[in-house]
Amino acid sequence: MDVTKDLPQVLPLFPLTGVLLLPGMQLPLHIFEPRYRAMVRHALKGAALIGMVQPLAPRQDNQPDPEAPPESPELYAVGCAGKILHSQQTEDGRYLITLLGVSRFRIAEELPPLEGFRRAGVDYLDRSSAEDLAHHGTGVSEEDLLRDVNAYLGTRGIALAPEPLKGLPLGPLVRALCMLLPFAPSEKQALLESPDDSTRLITLRSLLTLGELALGEDRYTPPSRN
Repeated sequence: MDVTKDLPQVLPLFPLTGVLLLPGMQLPLHIFEPRYRAMVRHALKGAALIGMVQPLAPRQDNQPDPEAPPESPELYAVGCAGKILHSQQTEDGRYLITLLGVSRFRIAEELPPLEGFRRAGVDYLDRSSAEDLAHHGTGVSEEDLLRDVNAYLGTRGIALAPEPLKGLPLGPLVRALCMLLPFAPSEKQALLESPDDSTRLITLRSLLTLGELALGEDRYTPPSRN
């Protein structure tokens, strides 16, 4: 089944550093900048889709200077289209929305902005629904993966709250961890650009291992030469 068959070829873009959306997963957002309020209004009048994408250079997107003029940073080429499942507007005009990841996309051509927000013609990358890793013989169980995650977080003094993750099949668990874990923006992008859940699992476990080793090296104290 081609899940992208009826998706629009032009998406409004919401650049946000360090925020990852993956197909089949949900993402709550607080929309407060005027241009992005306009973006939500525009989306709700049409297909209710927004293209989540990261700036190439990390930015403080969540705390913009209200006095600074809007900027248009260079963007990564790959993002994820999200459909607005829920939308609530506050009395002062802000929006609280929840996106459902539909398909990753590649920016083909950026178009002139509309009401201050950016838009692009896109090519969709995910033609079918997210796969079920249980049938792919990964050799990794949910317990194995959570053990890796706990080791990674333990080196950072962070405890994993397991309740929301209990009972998730391996594929959704991989995607949830990719979105939730405190990876660097470039690492989040690598997870997004992984072409499927099988590859994403390999990338995720590599990041967990490398992150644990790197922090262990930072904490290493060489023996005294005295």
